[in-house]
Amino acid sequence: MIPFNKPYLTGAEHDYLSKAVALGKLSGNGHFTQLCQSFFEEQYGFGKCFLTTSCTDALEMAALLLDIHSGDEVIVPSFTFVSTANAFALRGAKIRFVDSKADFPGMDEAKVEELISEKTKAIVAVHYAGVACEMDALQHLADKYNLTLIEDAAQAVGSFYKGKALGSFGKLAAFSFHETKNVHCGEGGMLVVNDPKLIKRAEVIWEKGTDRAALFLGEIDKYGWKDLGSSFLLSELQAAFLFAQLENLAGIQSKRKAIWEDYSNWFSGKKDRIRVLPLAYLKTLEEEFKAMGKVAIQTQPGNYHLFYLLFENAKLREEYIQRLREKGIMAVFHYQSLHKSEYIKNHQLEEFDRSLPNSDHFSNCLLRLPLFFELPELLSKNQVFSTRVE
Repeated sequence: MIPFNKPYLTGAEHDYLSKAVALGKLSGNGHFTQLCQSFFEEQYGFGKCFLTTSCTDALEMAALLLDIHSGDEVIVPSFTFVSTANAFALRGAKIRFVDSKADFPGMDEAKVEELISEKTKAIVAVHYAGVACEMDALQHLADKYNLTLIEDAAQAVGSFYKGKALGSFGKLAAFSFHETKNVHCGEGGMLVVNDPKLIKRAEVIWEKGTDRAALFLGEIDKYGWKDLGSSFLLSELQAAFLFAQLENLAGIQSKRKAIWEDYSNWFSGKKDRIRVLPLAYLKTLEEEFKAMGKVAIQTQPGNYHLFYLLFENAKLREEYIQRLREKGIMAVFHYQSLHKSEYIKNHQLEEFDRSLPNSDHFSNCLLRLPLFFELPELLSKNQVFSTRVE
């Protein structure tokens, strides 16, 4: 079976894990944590970075930093991972859902303003597939209504908007290093704090609500409980693994770009431009949906995080999934509209009853094809798909 995803190892992970053990500090905020955080601050011009155990934790840190509480409202897309909304619901906020664009799963910025009320506290911009939201439009709304703009950049490492890195626009931004992401450490994340006024408090929240970080810097002689917080730090073992990935980010992105472009070129009829994927594999993908009606393809590459097909309905998508499975290929759908979730039905019935047709369409019809660093090599070892491109 050709899997949907296979976590890539650069080869340096084991060496760095051994070095982390030899350094004798494994619990977090050590040598490799500092290397990873500095990488992002220097490479992309981010504010202060905090490695976390997940992107979910980074978003929960953001909710704590903004003092989100019952009575507040936070605007998020319906077509996103549950953590985007759950982080703020945990603090008691009411979640207002915005629909996707008609032609792309990302949030429709033109529909955000109508959701803003006097209770609105923040807008969460989710960069689906590493494709940038229209940040100028969202920043305008944030400024106009005195709201905090947060970036959920879980899928957007190495993506840009008008030449500026995603993750550098909002006061806060969250990234994911889950094994399905372009660079990973199994499970991991990062909060970016671009507002200098929030950095000191972020350090406290990051360290379980204590000023322990200040103790390690020699700024105080003992630490204590100062604020709400949690155990958000990523371990040094995971940070060491992640740094091996970051050192190879350019090569990883280049390989993923070649795979993404092969998919794009093949399905758009530019079949003489295939570089890395075996022709037999691409022909199989195409042959199996010839009877599937009109199938659209992803046209915006983002950071080459994923490549999707869009079917006319859920039945056709499911039929295609089964056909590929019979051929030994694993393809998967993506998010289910959060406004139609059981939680929202039970807690915010007025949101559950809203019509967000574009989000529902992508939930029912979008299908992601395998896209990972070693996909060409794995296919070349498969007897069925081993036709090589000369």
